[in-house]
Amino acid sequence: MKHWTWACASHVGTSHIRTGLPLQDAYSCFTCLGGDRPVFVGIVSDGAGSAEFGGEGASLVCRSIGKSTRHHFSQSSELPTASSIEHWVDGARDLIYKAAGLRGKSARDFACTLVCVISDGEASVIVHIGDGCVVAREQSSAAWFAPTWPDHGEYASTTTFVTDQPEAKVRISTVDRNVDVLALFSDGIERMVLDMAAKIPSETFFNVIAQPILRSRVLAGKDAPLSLQLEDYLGGEQVNARTDDDKTLVIAALR
Repeated sequence: MKHWTWACASHVGTSHIRTGLPLQDAYSCFTCLGGDRPVFVGIVSDGAGSAEFGGEGASLVCRSIGKSTRHHFSQSSELPTASSIEHWVDGARDLIYKAAGLRGKSARDFACTLVCVISDGEASVIVHIGDGCVVAREQSSAAWFAPTWPDHGEYASTTTFVTDQPEAKVRISTVDRNVDVLALFSDGIERMVLDMAAKIPSETFFNVIAQPILRSRVLAGKDAPLSLQLEDYLGGEQVNARTDDDKTLVIAALR
């Protein structure tokens, strides 16, 4: 049986360091058993820079969606339906609204995005609110594709959030193509790794970034040494020269 191996990391943006803001990205990665195949679950959330508690909102979303996903696979071997996922998002929103109420704040103060992929390699479900992105490599052709695209608003640096009223703009996509590598990331590195005009992933970038995890000596689960190297890369001069925002990147391979 094949297994999922992954590397994952976040690094605070240089603009946050200058202004004394903490890291506002959050992520969660794990596998569940779906029938006779392991299912990879990757979740990335980016707290809005203008939101006082955006990082806490991002953490709450990752925790809530992760808990819902684990509960689902404890009872079913099938990938979740769109209606189930919408219910999970409502649950995450409820958590944020409760946290905001306890602090005497508005839910907007916890604004954050959501990018999530749930995949057994033969089929995948992508959940997307706002910017950030999931890209995948088709096993047969080794071609990279993006099932959904970052949602940017009418004005620069605007997007949609989990906390939006009257409801979150949830985009749910099902991919019925065999994939062997997945990557998901926050908007901090979007313009480094996506061709925004052509709306396609940078095959050069993803082919390079995928090689270490494809060669990983870790049979299954998180490759901790590679994750540390990925964190160093995200905080390095090469990346910081192109973005001053927080950045998160998860790269997972089915081998």
